[in-house]
Amino acid sequence: MSRPADREPRRLTRWWRRRSLRTRLTVIAATAIAVSVFLAFQVAIELLDWELRHTTEDQLRADSRVLATNAERTGLAQVQLPPYSGSGRLVRVILPDGSTRTPVGQPALPPVSEHAGRVAQGASADLLESTDSDDDFLIYTLRAGDGAVQVAGVADESQTDQLGLGMLLIGLFCVVGGALVGRAVARTGLAPIDRLAAAAVRVAHTLDLDADIPDEGGGEIRQLIGSINDMLAALRDSRQAQRLLAEDAAHELKTPLTSLRLNIELLIRLDRRGTLDSGLPSESRTRLLNDLGAQVIELSTLAAELTDLARGDVSDESTELIDLADVVVAAATQAGSRAPDIEIALDVTSVWVSGRPAALQRAVLNLIDNAGKWSPADQPVQVRLRTEGASAVLEVDDAGPGIDAADVPRVFDRFYRAESARALPGSGLGLSIVQRVVDAHGGRATVARSPRGGALLRVDLPAASIARLTAGEDTAVR
Repeated sequence: MSRPADREPRRLTRWWRRRSLRTRLTVIAATAIAVSVFLAFQVAIELLDWELRHTTEDQLRADSRVLATNAERTGLAQVQLPPYSGSGRLVRVILPDGSTRTPVGQPALPPVSEHAGRVAQGASADLLESTDSDDDFLIYTLRAGDGAVQVAGVADESQTDQLGLGMLLIGLFCVVGGALVGRAVARTGLAPIDRLAAAAVRVAHTLDLDADIPDEGGGEIRQLIGSINDMLAALRDSRQAQRLLAEDAAHELKTPLTSLRLNIELLIRLDRRGTLDSGLPSESRTRLLNDLGAQVIELSTLAAELTDLARGDVSDESTELIDLADVVVAAATQAGSRAPDIEIALDVTSVWVSGRPAALQRAVLNLIDNAGKWSPADQPVQVRLRTEGASAVLEVDDAGPGIDAADVPRVFDRFYRAESARALPGSGLGLSIVQRVVDAHGGRATVARSPRGGALLRVDLPAASIARLTAGEDTAVR
């Protein structure tokens, strides 16, 4: 249980954190000036005190020498003491027997101290001492003849008081002025932040990501505005990409959905008339049902690819140290089961990489499926995996017509399909997914012409280092 004394600093801290930045800057400026004025006041007072004391001491020494000279010439008992004027210095003569003489009407001085008595006896040199009385006398004792003379004075504190009052007034003025200046500086310095906040609020309310925030100010302000503009640009690109994905998806879905709707409407119309068997020959009905099945498969494939593509790099799959040869073999087996009439020739060697097995298998499967669409029935799809330097190189080629030079730059674009591929099944997303998976693994995907005249798609992935293989790092990491 915290004590009340512990709660006060916490309460003060919470109060301070709730203040605006302007208020903080104003308080800091006023406090800094107040501390500076206080320190300057203390230094000035100390210097003035030292100067006044030094001046008083010099005056006492000079007066003591004059009185001592007169006392030695006329004697301590006969020396004429200056009359007391009601203020100023006080004098006293210490006779050899220890008694003292003072001017008539002069206020009494403190008793002769032991050290002053030794000076009068010649046992010690001249002496300057201060008393602890309310008047705080400074007494200078100087040996003269068989005794000593003393001259006492009080330091004039009126100048110190006047200086203190002046410094106090100046300090208050400086604190108030510092607070006003701090407020003005805070308002001027934070003006770009205010405009930045207003622009951010406007963007949040209007959802207008095209309104860049004007670049103003310098240093950290300019860096902050630049970062926010970069963020807005990234959001614009993301929204544009989402819009394009939605538009392209709607365009790609339109054709199979239209065909599917027309075929279903035909079946429904014939069924309502009761002429399904007579109005649609068996051969036509079989072809229609096959078309329906193909269209449903095409829609399912497109929906799955859209879902996978829309997820981007977000995946719950962990990164593992895997043998890419196992992934390639599994993908080839899956491709063979989906298209039994496609022959796949494997030439793979063991290459270890760090990656997500399911994502990599999906990418390899898409490469093989793409090659299978173009490879002639009597020509196999060749899949090769090897190590080349510090990279794992995967090549998939077919003996088809190849890719036109005009289509090469857009092969990996979403929904892009060459003119020659429009009649073939597919969504135009397969190679785009390949590109995304390869990029997520720090690799590179390229396209070239195969020695057999078809397309050669190549994927380069960073191979796992020998140190990791030696250490046996096979645990999954995020």
